[in-house]
Amino acid sequence: MISEIRKDTEQRMRKSLDALRADLGKVRTGRAHTGLLDHVTVDYYGSPTLVTQVANVTLIDARTIGVQPWEKSMVGKVERAIRDADLGLNPSTNGEQIRVPMPMLTEERRRDLIKVVKAEGEDAKIAVRNIRRDANHSLKSLLKDKEISEDDERRVQDEIQKLTDRFVSEIDQALAAKEVDLMAV
Repeated sequence: MISEIRKDTEQRMRKSLDALRADLGKVRTGRAHTGLLDHVTVDYYGSPTLVTQVANVTLIDARTIGVQPWEKSMVGKVERAIRDADLGLNPSTNGEQIRVPMPMLTEERRRDLIKVVKAEGEDAKIAVRNIRRDANHSLKSLLKDKEISEDDERRVQDEIQKLTDRFVSEIDQALAAKEVDLMAV
């Protein structure tokens, strides 16, 4: 029973951290990366489809993404979908390949993005603390039902607090790395 609570708590905290890392990956820096287009959808014969499923997305250089649709008829639609995706990108077509240059970020925009990143980090910390609260509540109900002793409850609460501290520290590290990445010119 106790090991299940501990295991479940760690898994849920890991998922919160993974979700934060995924969200941080969506915040764009001055460098190009193919993950930026992962959530862009294009109208593919009447159904919304991810660009990555209708085209080959690669890096041409550090500041340019190359998108090559598998069908010639999709070039215009993919270009329009990237432009309309509200990512601040302006793709251009040369033949069958779409080039997506990454514009330079202004200092003000960098500061705004850092605020967004910090807010996402705080949300992740809140999620981790809520998971800790749920685990402690489960322990208290086990104690109330006399399924565990007070010593066991206290020991597991300490372990859960150490888990919480570890994941909050990892969240802080991820935020610091993203902030450095955003401020790099």
